[in-house]
Amino acid sequence: MKSKSSNKSFGILFFIVFILISLWPLLNGNPIRIWSIIVGILFLLISYTKPKILQPLNSAWIRLGELLGKLIAPIVMALIYFVLITPLSLIIKLFGKDLLNIKFNKKVSYWIDRKKNLSSMKKQF
Repeated sequence: MKSKSSNKSFGILFFIVFILISLWPLLNGNPIRIWSIIVGILFLLISYTKPKILQPLNSAWIRLGELLGKLIAPIVMALIYFVLITPLSLIIKLFGKDLLNIKFNKKVSYWIDRKKNLSSMKKQF
């Protein structure tokens, strides 16, 4: 899935990220990270003056996101399947439940009677 990302918005995003990184130590009473503020301000200045410079970084960032999506999504889906669905299925089979009503029984008719009468097909709208 390819999506266009603005180099300017990419620069602003990384400005915000680096500012947050610089301010994070304040939560523990530590000093601000000056290097992170400098890098953040550089990203902000570049994004407003020459956003074309950020194109290679933006492209690499998008490719990294696509790669992570291809790797992480199957792992998460497998975890959901094997941790949630498989044990639930085994428990249901252990109790002999037929939630979908698909067991075949020759003595019972599978015709489902409609409880609600449908109106005529005239004047549908």
